[in-house]
Amino acid sequence: MEQRILVVLPHPDDEAFGLSGTLAQLIDQGAYVTYACLTLGEMARNMGTPPFASRVTLPQIRRKELEESCAAIGIQDLRMLGFHDKTIEFEDKVLLDEHINALIEEVRPTLVVTFYPGYSVHPDHDATGEAVVRTVGRLPKAERPPVYCMAFSRNHEQAIGKPDISFDVRNYLKNKMDSIKAHRSQFQAGEILGDKDHTDTELLERFGTERFWTYKFD
Repeated sequence: MEQRILVVLPHPDDEAFGLSGTLAQLIDQGAYVTYACLTLGEMARNMGTPPFASRVTLPQIRRKELEESCAAIGIQDLRMLGFHDKTIEFEDKVLLDEHINALIEEVRPTLVVTFYPGYSVHPDHDATGEAVVRTVGRLPKAERPPVYCMAFSRNHEQAIGKPDISFDVRNYLKNKMDSIKAHRSQFQAGEILGDKDHTDTELLERFGTERFWTYKFD
């Protein structure tokens, strides 16, 4: 059976560092990915280096960057849900959960990917993870897809343990690097990747593994 993956993240670029290689690999193996991005990251401080965006133009620039990143990964279905950046924690929980539940009913995912609530640094990350976990948790136990979570806050492993899922994405490092490079308003790819290509040993070691925690509902 084809794997149907639903990714729910709050910002353009959230997929790039911790997830892009995994998605590229799973898509190559036949998975169909729906990526629901809650906001356009319109409140980001970075405007490019040197600046090429303004507060007015940034949303559309980030939309195009997200589309380019998804193309690099191979994502087939990108949804932009139109919530406001930096306010996910203040959104009406019923409304937010309804949007996520509608996606679950439509996509019928065999896997959901989001942030681990409470261990993902940014309030939008945590609030998104909370909404996903809340919504999936309401499903009958037999109908719940597994939820893989990304976490990277300080000392997170002391609280939630070590990740139980790991993907070797070294063969998909080019996809990952292209995803990172797409978000040029937010990252100086040269500072992160240098002038190396996807065969570089240091980059393979640094970016070649992506790790996740399976959320435990019970």
